[in-house]
Amino acid sequence: MIHNKKLLSVLVAFAAVFFIALPVSAHVTVNPTQSTTEAWETYEVRIPVEKDIATTKVTIKIPENVEYKMYEPVAGWKTTTTTDDNDKVATVTWEADSEETAIKPGEYRVFTFRAQNPKEPGDIAWDAFQYYADGSIVEWTGDSDAELPHSITSIAQSNATVDSHGHSHGTDEATDDTADDHHATDEDTEHSHEGTNTNTILSIIAIVLSVVAIVLTFIRKK
Repeated sequence: MIHNKKLLSVLVAFAAVFFIALPVSAHVTVNPTQSTTEAWETYEVRIPVEKDIATTKVTIKIPENVEYKMYEPVAGWKTTTTTDDNDKVATVTWEADSEETAIKPGEYRVFTFRAQNPKEPGDIAWDAFQYYADGSIVEWTGDSDAELPHSITSIAQSNATVDSHGHSHGTDEATDDTADDHHATDEDTEHSHEGTNTNTILSIIAIVLSVVAIVLTFIRKK
């Protein structure tokens, strides 16, 4: 009987760890993760709720070499921007109008905006600040290996030129290369999501195996 009680306690403890560990992978992300120079890109900011309280506000910092253009309205949310000394948009903030429209635990919301990528290839980082109803703030501003990483979009060189309306112009060869770049971007984004799902599954398997190992140990001791 004593062994059974100990076994039950261990299983309950590991089950708690298991369910608590799952939301850790729910990071704020900005997609796509790959694009091309000077492209007018539609970026999607995915905001999951990893606490037991609602998210009421989200702020995204626009990289200095990215030109913010416009946003897609979201019902029940107010969108505001701030500008720097050069009158360039520096941050975009989405704030819930009320508790009813806030992002509840177990939910996520996607905010969309348009921006023009930098002229030079390289990585751009999206710092994000997630505000909760209790006043706490989660800052997604760390490197890729940090506990709270920011999203990265890799900007590759494009052979096409882009006019002020966001239209691409170039030779047929350049057009084909651009199409290949977008195809590669879609594939890389898909692989990125697959990689995230794989890591989550592997983490779950590791936890389950640990629980099984402990159970077997107690059984053998009996």
